[in-house]
Amino acid sequence: MQYRTLGRTGVQVSSLALGTMNFGSFGSTTEAETTAMVRRALDAGVNLIDTADAYSGGVSEELVGRALKGVDRDEVVLATKFRLPLGDISRLGEMKGPAVMNRQGGSRRWIVKAVEDSLRRLDTDRYQMHRPDPTTDIEESLSALTDLQRAGKILYIGASTFSAAEMVEAQWVSERRRLARFATEQPPYSILVRGIEADVLPTARKYGMGVLTWSPLASGFLSGKYRPGGAVEQSYRDRLAAGRPMPPATADDARKREAAEQLYTLAEENGMSLVEMSLAFVTGHPAVTSALIGPRTMEQLDAQLACGDRVLSGELLDRIDEIVAPGRTIRPADAHAVNPALEPAGRRR
Repeated sequence: MQYRTLGRTGVQVSSLALGTMNFGSFGSTTEAETTAMVRRALDAGVNLIDTADAYSGGVSEELVGRALKGVDRDEVVLATKFRLPLGDISRLGEMKGPAVMNRQGGSRRWIVKAVEDSLRRLDTDRYQMHRPDPTTDIEESLSALTDLQRAGKILYIGASTFSAAEMVEAQWVSERRRLARFATEQPPYSILVRGIEADVLPTARKYGMGVLTWSPLASGFLSGKYRPGGAVEQSYRDRLAAGRPMPPATADDARKREAAEQLYTLAEENGMSLVEMSLAFVTGHPAVTSALIGPRTMEQLDAQLACGDRVLSGELLDRIDEIVAPGRTIRPADAHAVNPALEPAGRRR
C-alpha cells in the first residue's frame, strides 16, 4: 500500500480508502460482513475510512464505529459527511416537506446537529460537506464548521463534489473571513469520468487540497460486470445524482460499455485485470491523494485491495487517452459537467 500526505494537513493516508456506502441496508451488508471488511482493509494497510450520515440513515456510521472497537484510533483516519437528508438516498427526490426540510443542507442549525449525531455514532476526526448547498451562503457553512473545529469536535473539514468555481469561492471566503478552509475535495473520477482533470484537479493542487476520489470503477462499468450480453442496471450513483428513477439503459450507457470493453482488452494485453488498471489510473494521477473503493462483499474488497501498488506506464496511459480523452467524460457525474471551451489539463500535468 502506498501512502500520501493529505493536502497540507501533514496527515498520511493510504492510496486506497475504504468507502462504506454499501454498509447497512443500502448494500444489504450485515454487521458481521462490515466488521470483517473493515478489519481486512486495516490489515492490508488501509488507514482511511469514509462514511456519511446519509448512508443507510446513519447505520453505516454505527456499523463502522462498532467495527473499530478495540482498534487503536491513532492508526485510523475516519471521515464522515453531512448535507443530504437521512433516509433512503436512492429516493432523494421524494424526500420533501417539513419532515426533512431542516434536516439537511449547509445551515448552521443542521451542521451542528449533524456533527453531534455523527459524534454519537462514531468518533470522527474529519468532516466533509457531502454536496454544495445552493440555498445556503458558503460563509454560513464555513463559520459553523470553524466554530466546531475550534471547539475540538472535528479536526479537518473538506468538501465533496464541488465545482472548481465553488472550490475557489470557499477558499476566498475562508481567507477573507478568517475561517477554517476546506482541506480536501472528494470528486468522482475514473477512466470514464475524467471531467475533473480540466478544472477541479488543477484547482485542488493550486490550493494544496487533498483529493479523495469516489467511484473509481464508474458505478461498476469498470468492474467487468457489464460485459457484452449483460443488462445494464441503474446504479445507486445514478439514482443519487438524479434523485429520481431513471431509465435502466441509455445511449450513454452503450458508449460506456463500448469504452469499457476496449479498456478490458487493453488491461488483458498488459497482464492485469480491468479493476486493477482502473484503480491504478486514478491513484496514479499526481493530484489524487486516495481513491475510495466501495465494496459490497469480501470478494470485491480483496480484488480491489490487490491493486494498491500497481503503477501504469506512460505508454499505457497514452493508449487509455485514445479511448477516453483527457479532461472528458462519457457522461457528466453530478456537478462535474465539462465545459467544452476549457482546455483539458491532461492527466500527467
